[in-house]
Amino acid sequence: MTYDSLPAFLRDGAVHLAKGPVALIFIEDEVEIDTTLRHHQTLGFMKIIVFMPAAFPLSDDLAKTVVRVTMERPTGQPMIDAINKIIASAPGIWLYYCFNGEYLFYPFCETRSIGEMATFHMEERRFSMLTYVVDLYASDLSGHSNAVSLDDAMLDKSGYYALARPDPDNHDHPKERQLDFFGGLRWRYEEHIPSERRKIDRMSLFQAKPGLELRPDFTFNDEEMNTYSCEWHNNLTAAVCSFRTAKALKTNPGSTFDIHSFRWHNSVPFEWHSRQLLDLGLMEPGQWF
Repeated sequence: MTYDSLPAFLRDGAVHLAKGPVALIFIEDEVEIDTTLRHHQTLGFMKIIVFMPAAFPLSDDLAKTVVRVTMERPTGQPMIDAINKIIASAPGIWLYYCFNGEYLFYPFCETRSIGEMATFHMEERRFSMLTYVVDLYASDLSGHSNAVSLDDAMLDKSGYYALARPDPDNHDHPKERQLDFFGGLRWRYEEHIPSERRKIDRMSLFQAKPGLELRPDFTFNDEEMNTYSCEWHNNLTAAVCSFRTAKALKTNPGSTFDIHSFRWHNSVPFEWHSRQLLDLGLMEPGQWF
């Protein structure tokens, strides 16, 4: 199913938002479009809605199974606006968003569906989930000039940290159960990353409700939905394993010539399995066993 614009989808595509979880995937370029969509299909999303320019190709089998919405600039503020309009159109539905070249992993995702995880999370009275954006990068940039390689992907096994999130409405005292997380390529190459884009935390899996809005820093206007856990115990978290930062650093003329390899002493091969991310502390199962 294809819609020629977001307004057309919002007008005629309500059936695709009737049951969740629903994945909203924004396609910024032609890198790893098919693998991104197929990965999220295997997780069990009820619908996958793809926002992409009309000129970008899509495999025939995917064209039959995903919902395609034409969007010529599916990034930045237009992407935020699109998510907020869908939130308003789908109250009660669990939504997830990411970009192409990004792959969601959650505890035990190899054997449990995204719907099962959302149900458990909701039973704990949690209506959003913190996800860490874990940078992936090709081991050999000479063979992969855009830093993207699924067969030779690496990640940082350490170098992650968190800082208190100040509350400007309360004399900059730390917000309760909220932290700003840093690490990966955005930390190691911070001289090339604007300060407002260095965080690696996103609230990218959540239940829509009336009045909820996503902000440009990937947090919500409901502060409780920005928390990493409830008050009484730790909760599930997930990881979005992403080539997006590596790709940007190697395709941006301002940084590409300064980077000859992303590898360092804390680089390890990515195993494409949730167990590795759990072992490295890049997500946690909470009370879900």
